[in-house]
Amino acid sequence: MAGDEAPIAGHTVLVLPGWQNSGPDHWQSRWELLHGYTRVEQHDWDRPLRGDWTARLEDVVLAQRQPVLLAAHSLGCLLAAWWAAHSAHTDRVVGALLVAPPDIERDDLRQAIPGWAPPARQRLPFPTIVVVSGDDPYGSLQATSRLAADWGATLYNVGARGHVNAESGLGDWPEGHALLRSLATGHATAGVAP
Repeated sequence: MAGDEAPIAGHTVLVLPGWQNSGPDHWQSRWELLHGYTRVEQHDWDRPLRGDWTARLEDVVLAQRQPVLLAAHSLGCLLAAWWAAHSAHTDRVVGALLVAPPDIERDDLRQAIPGWAPPARQRLPFPTIVVVSGDDPYGSLQATSRLAADWGATLYNVGARGHVNAESGLGDWPEGHALLRSLATGHATAGVAP
């Protein structure tokens, strides 16, 4: 493999799935198989407790010997922001790809996943790209754009790709991997306005 399809050398990529984990056809799972990236396993994917998930991420980050890149999806994006707001070890992370963060302040999501609203909205201390889809059923362009602005992130619009998950038909999602690689090289892709 070469170019954007090759694993990112010199870094540990931590995969942060969202609520109910990512199945075998999800781009996160495919990246793990293809590139050997590491999933941050949570003890309860169906009843996510913010404090437990954050403590687990802290433990995994501290165990790494190389600079860390975060590749998060959905609730995993909110986890990354919450962890960054409370950890003294954010310097170990060199970049984060946050894909399809949910609008956790929406009534239906707040009730389905209690304890996560409101999201952490502080500026993130590492370069971040937030990926947004024009027809994500769990987060509007407006809500995701506000989060990206609060986090100081570059917003990247992938068009109408649903929740940017297995149902989106992305396969190995080389476009997303190129975004992650841009964070590793310090050449983050310019945002695409929604």
